[in-house]
Amino acid sequence: MPDGHPEQPMIDGKEIARAAALLRAGRLVAFPTETVYGLGADATNGTAVAGIFAAKNRPSFNPLIAHVPDLAAARDLVTFDDLAERLAMRFWPGALTLVLPRRDTCPVAEICSAGLDTLAVRVPAGEIAQALLRAVGRPVAAPSANPSGRLSPTTAAHVISGLGDRVAMVLDGGPCPVGVESTVIGVFDGQAVLLRPGGLAVEEIEAIAGTLSRPSGDPDAPASPGMLASHYAPASALRLNATAAEPGETLLGFGPDAPPGPNLSPSGDLAEAAANLFQVLHSIDRGETGRIAVMPIPDHGLGLAINDRLTRAAAPRDG
Repeated sequence: MPDGHPEQPMIDGKEIARAAALLRAGRLVAFPTETVYGLGADATNGTAVAGIFAAKNRPSFNPLIAHVPDLAAARDLVTFDDLAERLAMRFWPGALTLVLPRRDTCPVAEICSAGLDTLAVRVPAGEIAQALLRAVGRPVAAPSANPSGRLSPTTAAHVISGLGDRVAMVLDGGPCPVGVESTVIGVFDGQAVLLRPGGLAVEEIEAIAGTLSRPSGDPDAPASPGMLASHYAPASALRLNATAAEPGETLLGFGPDAPPGPNLSPSGDLAEAAANLFQVLHSIDRGETGRIAVMPIPDHGLGLAINDRLTRAAAPRDG
């Protein structure tokens, strides 16, 4: 446990087992960490992760944090350099999230990374979170368990008040001792970047990493949980609201009336389409000489997030 943080009360093992079974079945489970309550889904199940965005009414596919029980499990998902290893060894388990390069073999669904080649990972403290993650046996994606734009929850009552029956189960571990989200640090080319301040003091991190730099570039397109994602566009140009492919184009379909070929959801299910979006775009990307025509996506529910990402990806590019 982090220094000075009291232990959370332990939950009956049967409740942990039930919560783990629900997560493995693709359901959403809220659980306490030392920072805030997280809205958990099996991070390897893209449709389950899409359910997080639907439950929170999260307006776009922000990157999510994959929670794992220990450093060894994190090493299976991302690549650590020397600095990242030192930070993890010092602050995990704890209120530090590291954004690192995804491994080619990473099983986490691409929707968690919002199309980025990095992944945010954390080893949370607290007996309940640790017991749940070990019982699930898979990484768990878990943003704060509250409707988007609302205050982050630090008690089970906050979760129930905000999300109600949109979550299959809430593990009640009492109040969260830290009470604010984790600090997010990106480690890129041996340099540490502060992507989001949080429950771990910057001064403690700088004692190991040196002075933290701040992200540069478009403030509307940073690459961290709690910030909008960037670099989600394929190299191919996109044409939206297409009814048919023009010469040289690949048509990305949606719904049962689409012609044969790649289809985000043959049944017209928006959660399935959200889960498939980045993976399908990667699979049909033909580089700068190619073009992708995308059939219309309904602009409600998760369709809002899908259309947000597609619109940004189709925007004119510099150069």
